[in-house]
Amino acid sequence: MFLHQLEPRFAETDALGHISNTIFPIWFEDARTPVFKIFNPNMNVHKWTLILARQEIDHTAQTFIGKSVTIQTGLGHIGNSSFELIQIAEQEGEIIAKGKAVLVHFDYEKQKASPIPEDIRAQLDAHKMA
Repeated sequence: MFLHQLEPRFAETDALGHISNTIFPIWFEDARTPVFKIFNPNMNVHKWTLILARQEIDHTAQTFIGKSVTIQTGLGHIGNSSFELIQIAEQEGEIIAKGKAVLVHFDYEKQKASPIPEDIRAQLDAHKMA
């Protein structure tokens, strides 16, 4: 499992004084960076091989500025060309959001999904959530 810690910024607050729900997709994408690096260690956008196919987020508590947020990212199901990421955001020990994302290993030249290479699959498998 990967851990990512961040500090909510003032610009991420909404009119009600807490962190806007629109920020969580951005935070979750940022927390997926270690997974991106498994596929593309240099993060070279000209050699990118992933696309986001699906994303869902459940908000379970309010989130506030001035308190760190930790996001856990782990692997769920790993298919032939796609995989599921499970993410949990916590603030002060309380779960504030849960997310799932499905990413597809994608060949941009052929414009279609391609099988996940075995060496990458092994690295993903090492980060499966129980």
